[in-house]
Amino acid sequence: MRKPALKTVEIGGCDLAYWEWPGASESGGSPLVFAHATGFHGRVFDPIIERFPERRIISLDLRGHGQSEGGPIANWAEIADDIAAMLAHLDLSQVIGIGHSMGAHALLQAAHDHPHLFKQHILFDPTVLPPQFYELEQDLFTANNPHPAVRRKREFATVQAMMERFEDREPYSLFDRRVFANYCQYGLVPVANGDGMELACSPEVEAGVYASSRSNSGIHTAAAKVAIPVLIVRAKQTGLNDFKSSPTWPGLAAAMPNATDMHRPDRTHFHPLEDPEDAARIIAEALLP
Repeated sequence: MRKPALKTVEIGGCDLAYWEWPGASESGGSPLVFAHATGFHGRVFDPIIERFPERRIISLDLRGHGQSEGGPIANWAEIADDIAAMLAHLDLSQVIGIGHSMGAHALLQAAHDHPHLFKQHILFDPTVLPPQFYELEQDLFTANNPHPAVRRKREFATVQAMMERFEDREPYSLFDRRVFANYCQYGLVPVANGDGMELACSPEVEAGVYASSRSNSGIHTAAAKVAIPVLIVRAKQTGLNDFKSSPTWPGLAAAMPNATDMHRPDRTHFHPLEDPEDAARIIAEALLP
């Protein structure tokens, strides 16, 4: 089994990390670039990545997540800028973007801003809500009314302690067991001044991402100009107050020039983490060379 190398690049004054799997063959096809959801990191995709041994693969730890520095995130467009800068550093273009949730949103924006970088996108439940959501002026959360993520338990004695705390709680109990193990293993870093481990994505960063979810108000305008082939895989929708519900506007694909909608009401918002085998099959069937 291929082992990834952890690498970093300085962008915007902070070190951003990515995991790189070299391709087993020079003719393996376009590189795949993975971008994860809020609160996660690049290694949750391992069970998917291993199914594409011929491809060169880059799985990003987005700003403030995993092994990357940075945060809080005031505008989701910043994540798109980071992705473009990392690809430029790697001298990559015509890659295939594979994203989930916030990472899928950022890939979509990056494809608009830097169309030469991407050949195709496969996006699982991109966090792109209906257009009217971005027209509202009030913040979803404020300093006096922060997102509940800010109260998350921050420190754990060990990776095993984190696993024991979350293994029976949703959404973690829904995850493929290897995905869950990787989420915990690579989602903790040593406490800077003390013993034990702490969340790599701090509660403040995670809460800030949710609080700034209206920040990139131009995402619909951008999406409407993305010309590359895009597959949008949508899960079931049960309402904004359900974290398992799809945040993707059902009309997104139809509003884009070259997008296809795949509705999967049998899956939750955590589809690629719940069933990486199914997600890998979808990717394999959609992939361009």
